[in-house]
Parts: sequence; C-alpha cells; structure tokens
Amino acid sequence: MQQKEQWTSKLGFILAAAGSAIGLGAIWKFPYVVGTSGGGAFFLLFLLFTVLIGMPLLIGEFVIGRSTQREAVSAYQTIAPGTGWHWVGRLGIVTCFILLSFYSVVGGWIMNYLLRSVTGQLKGLPYDKLFGQVIADPVASLVGQLAFLVVTIVIVARGIQNGIESANKYMMPALFILFIILMLRSLTLEGAMAGVSFFLSPDFSALTSQSVLYAMGQSFFSLSVGVSVMVTYSSYLSKKENLTRSASFIVGMNLLVSLFAGLAIFPAVFSLGVEPTAGPGLLFIVLPSVFEQIPFGGLFFAVFLALFLFATLTSAFSMLEIIVASFAKGEEKKRKTTSWLVGLLIFLCGVPSALSFGVLKEVTFFGKTVFDAADFLVSNVLMPLGALLISFFVPLKMKREVLLAELKANSPLGKRLFAGWLLMLRYVAPIAILVVFLHSLGLF
Repeated sequence: MQQKEQWTSKLGFILAAAGSAIGLGAIWKFPYVVGTSGGGAFFLLFLLFTVLIGMPLLIGEFVIGRSTQREAVSAYQTIAPGTGWHWVGRLGIVTCFILLSFYSVVGGWIMNYLLRSVTGQLKGLPYDKLFGQVIADPVASLVGQLAFLVVTIVIVARGIQNGIESANKYMMPALFILFIILMLRSLTLEGAMAGVSFFLSPDFSALTSQSVLYAMGQSFFSLSVGVSVMVTYSSYLSKKENLTRSASFIVGMNLLVSLFAGLAIFPAVFSLGVEPTAGPGLLFIVLPSVFEQIPFGGLFFAVFLALFLFATLTSAFSMLEIIVASFAKGEEKKRKTTSWLVGLLIFLCGVPSALSFGVLKEVTFFGKTVFDAADFLVSNVLMPLGALLISFFVPLKMKREVLLAELKANSPLGKRLFAGWLLMLRYVAPIAILVVFLHSLGLF
C-alpha cells in the first residue's frame, strides 16, 4: 500500500534523516577516537570514507525507499518479489528493536542526569560514584528508560508530519545552537588551544591499522545505514526531491556535528587539566567535573545534557518508526496503537539491559553483561551484515533505468557520477564492510 503521508518539505526530510544519523556515537565516542588516533589525519580519513563508502550506501537506501514508496519490508518485496530479499528489511527491524532496547537505557541516564542537574542534585558526591549509583539503581534506571521511550512513542504515534518532522524541526536547530554556545564557551577558556591541537592536529604517525578500520566502520555506521531506516524515511519523500543533494546535506551535517563535538569538549577538558576519555565516562564523569570549575558551569552542563538528549531522541524516532511502519503499512489508524504496543514491548525487552549494571550485573554472555552483549550484537554483527546485504541488493536487483531516474542522472555529467556511485556501491563498499566486519569479530 502506498504511503499516505509525506514529508512536507525537503528540509523536513533532511533534518529528520540527519537527526537519525546524529546520535550518541558522533558526540561521546568519536571526538575522543579522533584525538587519540591521529587527530586531523584520522578526521581526514573519516571524511574520505564517509564520502566514498557511507554516502553511496545512504543513497542506495534512499533509492530503494523512494522508488517503491514502501516501508522497509515491502520495499524489498516490491523490487524483488518471490525472493528472500525481504529479510534484509526484517533484519533492519530486528536490529532497531534490539538497538532501541538498550539505547533507551542510555537515554534514561541522560534524562536522570538532566533532572538532577536542573534541581541541583549533582553536587556533593564524586561523579564516578554518582554515575555508579545511578546506573545501579533499578528504579531510577527503569523509570528513566520508560520516560525516554514514552517521549519517543508519543512523537512517532503523531505521524510523519505532526510527529517526527515537527519534532526534528525544533530539536535539530536547537542542537546546533547549543553546540555553538558550548563551542564558544570552551574556546574562550584559558589553555583551550591545547584541546584544539589534541583534536585536530594531523599526526599520521599515530594512525594504526586499527584506527583506519575504525574510521572506515564509523563512516557508514554514523549515517544510520545498514538497518533500512533510511529506506523507510525516504519512502515518505516526494519524487521531486534530488536524492544526491539531500544525501550531501545529511553527510555534511553529520561531519559538522562531529567537528562541533570535539571543539566543544576538548578545549574545556584540556583547559582544566582533566584526562579526556571516551563513552559514558566522558558525559557522566569527566564533563560534570569540568563544567563545575567554570562560571555558570551548572547551566552549561544542563545545556550539554539537553543537547545529548535531543541527539538521542532524534535517533530513537527513526528506530521506532521503521518497526511501526512495517506493521501499520501506511494505515494511519493503526499507527498510534502500533507505536504504543511496540514501544512498550521494547521497554520490556530492554529491562535486562537496564538492570545489567545493578541486580543483573552477574548475568553475562561470553563475558559481557546483557547491555554490552546487545551492543556487541548490533554494532559488530547485525549492522555490518545489513550494510553488506544492501550493497549487494541495489546493483543486483534494481533496474538501471530506475536508478538513473531516481538519481536524475540522465545528463552526461550525471551519468559519469552515476557510474562512479555504482562502482563504489558494487565493489568498494562490500569489500570495506567485509574487512570491518571480520575485524570486529576478531577474525581479521
């Protein structure tokens, strides 16, 4: 069934797709890895891989969704009827279900910290102990996770135009404005340039085979490709819009946010002589202690938490949308009920992840907690597998004339660019994904 709703504008689509791509990984892990893996040299590699690998995959998903005007599962069935390719869409749904079940746990932590920050409850306890208490507290973890999912459900239940597009039109500009405020504050601190140097100075001697592989993997994971989210989002896009131009805007915004994150974090961290770190430690332990030492630090940390919350929510919208769309099949009457049923089921399945730092910390799979095992499964197995299958699907199963029409590539220059895109998608992307896939599993 053809989708009844569409994005009201190209801007609405770009902001929603960029919101899906810009998540926690681009903000709390990527800057640190850049800083410790060659700085500007790593960033240059990441930029090249994003354009040469990530962007072709992103355009591939756009073509699948927009050409069929169907959600993830039906899109593959329409293009390749009577085959098993629809399982690529189903794989994306399963991946997003598992991903949102533990991603919402982190969203709950952020909401918990934001509430404590606004009410002045972050002071008086060492931040490492406070973070340990928050994630080990079963009630705080579950309430935070549920609150995060309820916000996500309410937005998705309202539909494409009134829900996801409307929310992203406010959240994404707010995210950029907050980043600019934090950047300006960080860059005006004494000794801030040492942080800028750590983050951006090219050091090719610091590049290792592992950092090159990470840059390659991050280049397609950072754009939300491989889970068919962009298939679903592009299915709501008008035939008038230029897919390549839209993809370029989304890639540019993603790179800009990664740059902003480093320029907001490292100048402040270095100015106050704090050791930079990656992941949860950066957000919940290092940054509170940094902001505590500068004028109006509590206010700036609350701003930073709000920024993280927006980035987390806009990604969560897309994860829930791909699942809801596959069940509602364009029937808006089913959307609200499906959103709540799926969202609450995700909450229940995410309970073990929420409790894996407290009452279930002794429960492990291959030496990993439930949370870490779910993270490993999604990041190291399901997402690379999905990206690999999509890179095979487009060149093998989509007609050349459909691809040319969707990409508006009928001019001489357009045909040359089209040939380059197809070459990257058919040969370069699969090899790169396979190498990263095997490396992440410890087989390469």
